[in-house]
Amino acid sequence: MSHFTQIILDTGPDGRARFREAAIGLDHGSPQSMLSACMEASGMQLRESPVGFRSAPHCTGTPQWVFILSGAMEIGLADGSSRVFAPGEHFYSADVLPEGAEFDAAVHGHWSAQRGTEPLRTLFVRG
Repeated sequence: MSHFTQIILDTGPDGRARFREAAIGLDHGSPQSMLSACMEASGMQLRESPVGFRSAPHCTGTPQWVFILSGAMEIGLADGSSRVFAPGEHFYSADVLPEGAEFDAAVHGHWSAQRGTEPLRTLFVRG
């Protein structure tokens, strides 16, 4: 069976944001057009961030898919690692603050930044 690799930014058992991957089965449709099961969505939002944009560290408030439409987006974690997403790439942002925790930028969440010479355009799709 074919699958779609979902990149996930979530909160690990230690409370730190991390990247991981999960397979979404493409077991619907036909051999010429393999589809996943239909997933619920409650809304979508478009964003444009100018050249030079960088957010403060934060946690995701509401889990959502993030699709890079143009430009490039870097996501940095508290452990110093980062990952750059190019147009056509995605991640599922679900690094919520652990219940009962008080936000600490040295432990929780991520920051995002525009990279390259063109503005960053993204599509957010909430589940």
